[in-house]
Amino acid sequence: MRVFTFLEHMFNAFKVFEENGKISGRVVELSLDDLSNGAVVIKAAFSSVNYKDALAATGAGKIMRRFPLVGGIDVAGTVESSADPRFKAGDAVLVTGYDLGVAHDGGYAGYVRVPADWVVPIPAGLSSFEAMAVGTAGFTAALSVVEMERNGLTPASGPVIVTGATGGVGSIAVQCLAAGGYEVTALTGKPQEESYLRSLGARHIVSRETLQMGTRPLEKATWAGAVDPVGGATLAWLTRTMMPNGSIASSGLTGGTELQTTVLPFILRGVKLLGIDSVTCPATTRLEVWRRLGTDLKPARLAETAHEISLSGLMSAFDVLLKGQARGRYVVKVS
Repeated sequence: MRVFTFLEHMFNAFKVFEENGKISGRVVELSLDDLSNGAVVIKAAFSSVNYKDALAATGAGKIMRRFPLVGGIDVAGTVESSADPRFKAGDAVLVTGYDLGVAHDGGYAGYVRVPADWVVPIPAGLSSFEAMAVGTAGFTAALSVVEMERNGLTPASGPVIVTGATGGVGSIAVQCLAAGGYEVTALTGKPQEESYLRSLGARHIVSRETLQMGTRPLEKATWAGAVDPVGGATLAWLTRTMMPNGSIASSGLTGGTELQTTVLPFILRGVKLLGIDSVTCPATTRLEVWRRLGTDLKPARLAETAHEISLSGLMSAFDVLLKGQARGRYVVKVS
């Protein structure tokens, strides 16, 4: 009987291919030797599904920069081996962002090999499952809150609105803000999810279907802060309805990439439009945001709002996200 070495050890992975002009993914068997280079080998426990993953693996968006490639822009697990003294075997770690699942083999695999600078210790207060229930979407949500606080937002400033509130970023943002003591309004196109959003911590629900956005350059000043993963007309409306010195954390484009607004909110009300980039976020900020996700900004209902799937369930999850039907987060068990 043949004995496999560690490098030859076989494991399952969801790999994305470009074949005959079409992009699609499937579960394959790999060895560590098949993966991208890196100083740290992680035995993966969980990954997650983000809108970006759905775009990448289906070809709906030009995300991946080379093919074939293991998908998954997140991973959490334990260090199997490390050539970097900052990490040792058995350490609980996670990776989000950078080139993971974009130009470097990603988190949808039993083992993941990455540069050491990408690796973050899983903070006290979070399990590997919870870290991936947060994932890139939740990290983006928490980074949005942290950046608004750096620009003066406090619970005493006034109400904060979260758009796309049932989605990955939105559902975690509602929970983080509620944990931080903010008065949260959830804007959603799914009014039937009102009880769900209130269970996450939203005090008020606004239906996108009945929302009157108005047409004036400045509408009634309503919001002290806004977490917006939607963009488009929704982001334009937010600029017109912010309170003086309010801040908008913009992180998404599901509602479109164009922004039709004027300079008036910025020069007459001092509105701050904050771009949120979770991919190249500086390491010091990244560590601080993850620390807070394990402490004062920890979402209270991670277990209830996360749905566990296997690698074989990824294509169905991608379809749900691309149709705008997602509720909460998908956690992928890859071990």
